[in-house]
Amino acid sequence: MPATEHLTRETILAHPDALDCTIYRAHETDPDGEERDMGDARVIIEGQFEPPQEWDAKARADYFDGMPEDAFFTAVFASEAGADSKGYFTVEADDYAAVTEPDGTIAMFYVCERLDDGRYVLLREEDDGED
Repeated sequence: MPATEHLTRETILAHPDALDCTIYRAHETDPDGEERDMGDARVIIEGQFEPPQEWDAKARADYFDGMPEDAFFTAVFASEAGADSKGYFTVEADDYAAVTEPDGTIAMFYVCERLDDGRYVLLREEDDGED
């Protein structure tokens, strides 16, 4: 998929590959506090995150921090609420995205960072079987 800086909110919301998701943000003052439900969004998961070519082995190791590299993805988000509404939000680093997969299952992603081109790096969290 080409660079996404040209994708507007409307384009993302209407995109055939966009998935429904809900964004959660950690409690601002209490790390063990209840996460805040920021609202519903649409997400296009573009594919595997490709680290910059100039990264050396140490930079890669530091970034991935022992997590499997194939668990990192790039994506774009659009809030379902319009920019002029009370429910509008933008996704931030450290948010969590509960994404409804095409088969109806929910996958959790941690938002690692926002890149300069407006895309995000996500880490897919594996279900460890604890419910």
